[in-house]
Order: sequence, then C-alpha cells, then structure tokens
Amino acid sequence: MRILLTNDDGIHAEGLQSLRRIAEALSDDVWICAPEIEQSGASRALTLSNPVRVRRLEPRVFAVSGTPTDCVMLAVQEMVDGKAPDLVLSGVNRGQNMAEDVTLSGTVAGALQGMSMGIPSIAMSQALMRFDERVEANFETSEAYGPGLVRRLLDIGWPANVIMNVNFPPVAPELVKGVEVTAQGSREQNHLHFERRTDLRGRDYFWMGFQGQVRPPPEGVDLRAVAEARISVTPLHIDLTHRETVSRMKGLLGGAPPRLHPGEAV
Repeated sequence: MRILLTNDDGIHAEGLQSLRRIAEALSDDVWICAPEIEQSGASRALTLSNPVRVRRLEPRVFAVSGTPTDCVMLAVQEMVDGKAPDLVLSGVNRGQNMAEDVTLSGTVAGALQGMSMGIPSIAMSQALMRFDERVEANFETSEAYGPGLVRRLLDIGWPANVIMNVNFPPVAPELVKGVEVTAQGSREQNHLHFERRTDLRGRDYFWMGFQGQVRPPPEGVDLRAVAEARISVTPLHIDLTHRETVSRMKGLLGGAPPRLHPGEAV
C-alpha cells in the first residue's frame, strides 16, 4: 500500500513525525509532501498568484512553499514516482479539528484534496486540553491507536466522495474509553474572536483568539465524544447544499428572475 502524508502544521511539526510512524506501521511505501511553513487555517486554499517551490529533504520527503491542497496535488501529479497513492493521511494536527473548524482546517483540506483526486483519505488530529503553546499534545495516543484505526477503516470502507475526520482525545492512551462514529457538532457563535492590541509605536493590531465551549455538546457529535475521552470518527463530504431548504424554496422561487422596480420599497 502506497501512503501519502501531508499536514498543515508544516514539514517540521511533531505531529507529522507521529503520522509517519503511524503510516510506517502499515506500509514501507510512505511519501511525505507537506508545507514548508505552518498553514493552519488555510482551508482549501490554492496558491494562484505565486510560484510554488519544492525542496526534497530526503528520498520521498518534500517541503512545499504552499498549502496542504497544493501539497497533495503536487505530490500526486509530480512528486510521487509511478502509481498514485492508495491512501492519503493528513495530520496529525496539533489541536482538534471538530465542529465548524472543519471548514477552516488545512488538515481536513489535505484529506479533501486526496478525496477529490480519487484517493481514500483520512484527516487525523490530536485534541488539546486548551489552545496554549505550553500545552503538550498527547501524540502518543494518536500513535497508539492510529495504525489499528486506519486499518479497520480501510477494511470497512467508505464512499468515494467522503473523508474520515478522526480526532483523538487529549488523554493518555490508557485513558481512552473507546471509539465513536459521530456527526459534526456546533460550538457557540463567539468561539473565535479578535483581540485588539497596541504595538510599541502606538498602532493598533489584532490577534485571533479562541474561547472555550460554553454549552455542553449533545450526544452523538464529535465535541461530546472527545470531551468524554473517546476517539471521534466523523464521515465528512464536500457537498454543502442544505437540501431541506432547496426542497422548500423550489415551489417559491423559479422561472423569471425577480426584479425590483424603481421606487419600490425593499
């Protein structure tokens, strides 16, 4: 089995080394193509206005001056010799990728790009107790359960237009209480916020911050599973259509496009 690895924390990230050990427990044909610098929050961004440069660090290991999406596309089309990868693994991210964060995550985006190129893909993240650079990530938990979980997922299989989004809880391996297949959850609206600060020259600047979960998440969602020390496995797909609203509006909007006449109140 040929496995391609990528991430959004960058080529030198500790989590990428954990992912490499997970992959090497499954195969001896492992390739790495990851961003030169951190690309957290890049989502599915492509590099369109600048050249994308690649450095080969060792055989089958490449650093790219672009996003996780760039990395997967480049690897499959240009960097991996011979046949295409059989599996894309993205991560292991330092910090959870759950709820609405999946739409911002470069880790999830790497898996989505693999999926869009016809390759089964899994995003993997190691949750933190809190977002703080001083907090150690329990990557040993990801490494303890990652290989077996990937193998089991491959045995089960999933649709071609779906990725698996895996989040490991922020506890030691022996404290993990199991695995749960979950739905994508939802946090409070003010989870992300900007904080205004002032530099030494008296000019304002803004820094993105995070706030903790306020209300308890419901049963069955990724947030709840990880909070209760279970590994969350969430099948995700790229179709964002809200089909209930499509059905409701079909009888209300259609035919000739509506126009607002001069003087008509909005």
